[in-house]
Amino acid sequence: MTQNKFDSKTEPQKATRLVTMIATFFGSGLSPKAPGTMGTLATVPLVYLLSFLGPYFYMGFTVALFPVGLWAAEMYEQTKAQHDSREIVIDEVLGFLITMTWLPMTWQSMLFGFVLFRMLDIFKPFPIGFIDKKVQGGLGVIADDVVAGLIANIALQVVYSQTNWLGARLISTGF
Repeated sequence: MTQNKFDSKTEPQKATRLVTMIATFFGSGLSPKAPGTMGTLATVPLVYLLSFLGPYFYMGFTVALFPVGLWAAEMYEQTKAQHDSREIVIDEVLGFLITMTWLPMTWQSMLFGFVLFRMLDIFKPFPIGFIDKKVQGGLGVIADDVVAGLIANIALQVVYSQTNWLGARLISTGF
C-alpha cells in the first residue's frame, strides 16, 4: 500500500511554515533586535517594486494582503499563545504599505515615511494605543498598524502637497 504524500503529519507542518513565513514576513520578524523595524525595513523593496505596477495595483495588493495578514497573525498568535508577539511583523508590512500609498518614490518620502510610521508604531499615540490595548486577536495585531499607516499617510500627503520635502511634486496646486 502506498502512503499518501499529504498525510496528517505533513499538512500541519506546511501550514505552520506558511503562517510563520507570512506572519514574520519571510523571517524579518525573527530578528533579535527591533523586529518591527526590521519588518518595516524589509518592506521597503516591496513598496518600491509595487510602485512600478501603478497605484491601483499597489492599493489592490495592500487591500488583498489585509485578510492574509489577519489570518497569519491570528494563526501565529494561536501557535505561540501570545497576543501580538514581537515576531509578527505582517502588521508593519501593511502599515508601511499604507503609509507610502500615493506618495512619490523618492528617498525623501521613503525616509520620512519610514521614520514617521515607526514613531507612530512605537509610541502609539491615541487612537493607535487605544486600539492596540482594546482589540484582541489577529485584528488587534493588524488594526493598530493600519491606523498608524493611515495617520502617517495623511500627514505625509499634507507635507507632499504643501512642500517639496518629499521630492519633486507631480501636481502643481497653483499656490
